[in-house]
Amino acid sequence: MLTYTSLIFISMSIGMLIGAVGVGGFFMPTALMLMTNLTVHQGMATSLFTFIFTGIAGAVYFHKKGSIDWSLARPICLGAAATGFAGAWIGSRLSTSMLSIVLAAVIIIAGAYTLLSDSEKALSAADRDPKRQWIMLAGIGAVTGFLSGLTGIGGPALSVPLMVLCGFSILTSIGVGQVLQIVGALSGTIANLKYGTIDYGLASFITAFEICGVLLGAHIIHRIDIRLIKKSVGTLCLVAGCAFILRAL
Repeated sequence: MLTYTSLIFISMSIGMLIGAVGVGGFFMPTALMLMTNLTVHQGMATSLFTFIFTGIAGAVYFHKKGSIDWSLARPICLGAAATGFAGAWIGSRLSTSMLSIVLAAVIIIAGAYTLLSDSEKALSAADRDPKRQWIMLAGIGAVTGFLSGLTGIGGPALSVPLMVLCGFSILTSIGVGQVLQIVGALSGTIANLKYGTIDYGLASFITAFEICGVLLGAHIIHRIDIRLIKKSVGTLCLVAGCAFILRAL
C-alpha cells in the first residue's frame, strides 16, 4: 500500500513538472527502479511508454491555449522521430553510465545558461535565418529523440533547455516540448516493444496520475510570471544534471 501511495504522489508530481516546465521526466525511470522490482531497462522502457500519453495531454492543453508554435514543432519532431528508435535500440544493448555523464553536462550547461541569459534577445537573432533555424531545430530534435530513447527520460527534459540555450522563449519551448514528447516516446517505444521490457500494468497505473499532474501543471504555467518559469526551468536542469551524475557513479 505504501508503494502504491508513493507512486501516486511521485507520478502526479512528475506530471506537474512536465506540464508546468517540461522538465521532470528524468525522475521517473529512477523512481520506478527504486520503488519496484523493475530492471534498469524495464524502468526506462516503462517510463518512456507513459510519456506518450502525458505528451498528448500536455499538447492538447497547450494547443487550446495557443501556446504551441507548430512551425517550430515540425522540424524538432522530424528529428526526434528519426533517432528515437535508434536510441532505444542501442540502449537495450549498452550501459548508459558514460552517456548519463555527458547528458548531465549538457543539461547543467543549459540550465546555467537559462538562469543567466536573456532569451528574448537571443531569439530575435535566431529568427533572421529561417533555413538555419530549421536545421538547428531538427538537430535539437535528433539529439533529444536519441537520448530520450536511450535513457527513458521525456523529450522536454532535453528539448526545453536546448531550445532556451538556442534563444527561444521559455513558454514556446515548453509548448513545443509537449508535442515532441509524443513523437520521441512513441519512436523509442516501438523499439522497446521488440524486447518486451514494458510493464503495461504499472504503466497504466502511473499514467493516469501523471496525466492529472500534467493538466494541473499546464494550468498553473499559464497563470504565473514568465520569469519564475525561467528560474524554475534553470534550477530543475541543474538538479537533473546532478541526478544523472549520481546515477552514473
